[in-house]
Amino acid sequence: MTKLSLPDRELAYQQRSASQENKVKPGVIFLGGFASDMNGSKAAFLDEKCAAAGLSYLRFDYRGHGASSGDLEEGCIGDWFEDAQFIFDRLTTGPQIIVGSSMGGWIGLLLARARPARLAAFVGVAAAPDFTHDIVLPVLTAAQKDELERNGKLYELVSPPDHREVLTKKLLEEGGDHLLLRAPLQIDAPVRLLQGMKDDQVPWKTALKITEVLTTNDVRATFVKDGDHRLSRPDDLDLLWHAVQSVLTPNA
Repeated sequence: MTKLSLPDRELAYQQRSASQENKVKPGVIFLGGFASDMNGSKAAFLDEKCAAAGLSYLRFDYRGHGASSGDLEEGCIGDWFEDAQFIFDRLTTGPQIIVGSSMGGWIGLLLARARPARLAAFVGVAAAPDFTHDIVLPVLTAAQKDELERNGKLYELVSPPDHREVLTKKLLEEGGDHLLLRAPLQIDAPVRLLQGMKDDQVPWKTALKITEVLTTNDVRATFVKDGDHRLSRPDDLDLLWHAVQSVLTPNA
């Protein structure tokens, strides 16, 4: 593990270089979910697969996550998107396949839109764009809303995708500055989406919403009927690797 030092934070990351014969192929960058870290099962699985395939691979922790500095409760979507852009610009070269899991799917789609010239493809696993406004806020009770106003945070059962963690008023409100599903989403690279239909955190119809707003026609959504939110079983992970391979080798 290595850390990038910025004036106000340190961002932890792990990076693997491509083999000599694969330097012309796109690299892979993994973006994790809320309150997760770069040592999760999907991130570690992709590391092994990319190593065996000789592909460059990068995984990292947003501020307030994992081994990076900062407090999770102080962060929001804009902060973590800023971290992703900094890591992407500083540590990668050439085209990249962006893989985003849950909240990382939201951050990853923002990154894909922001760096079109360097986007080889986007792969989402239970991608959760707009979860603050489409998943969390609509189901808050009056008591929960009152607690949020009084304390600036909420420890109730309602949680963002991936983790039963504290929700802050800052996170929920600031998410409104980065909504993606209200207008056409300008991405002109291949997109692959994996979604469990028994996901109790991200409704499976979210994947359909993403396909509807994307401007690219090269979109494939795979629904796993008995799949949960994590999609970390061996068969699920095989689907993830197949999705990556399909955009590495067109028509695969």
